[in-house]
Amino acid sequence: MSADPTGARDEGFDDFVDAVAAGEGYYLQCENGHGSVPPRQVCPDCGSSALSETPLPDAGELQTYTVTHVATPAFSEDTPYVTAIASFGPVRITGQLRDAEPEELERGMPVELTTAQSATTGRRLLAFDPR
Repeated sequence: MSADPTGARDEGFDDFVDAVAAGEGYYLQCENGHGSVPPRQVCPDCGSSALSETPLPDAGELQTYTVTHVATPAFSEDTPYVTAIASFGPVRITGQLRDAEPEELERGMPVELTTAQSATTGRRLLAFDPR
């Protein structure tokens, strides 16, 4: 399935988003235990090319966030929205945090990784739901 309304597919990244949408999100772990978000050919920490898919934890922790009121044209109809970074074990993932008021957010709160659709472009994106 293409993630783009135009039919274009970004191999590697779309495979990762497909896996998250199916509830089978994963990260890449090298032989030295470093984690990274796909797509990757080598570990960004040590350069190892021995990468294996490892299931993401069911929940992550909110690390930081910002509220966007004036967005680029690619997200203009999505505003206002919360862009967040959450840690899932050894990896950090950036996505939109949905269904939460900014004043209710706290660092360390548990979030679940999912996918959503941009109101502007119709493209899929990574998203978090509070748990």
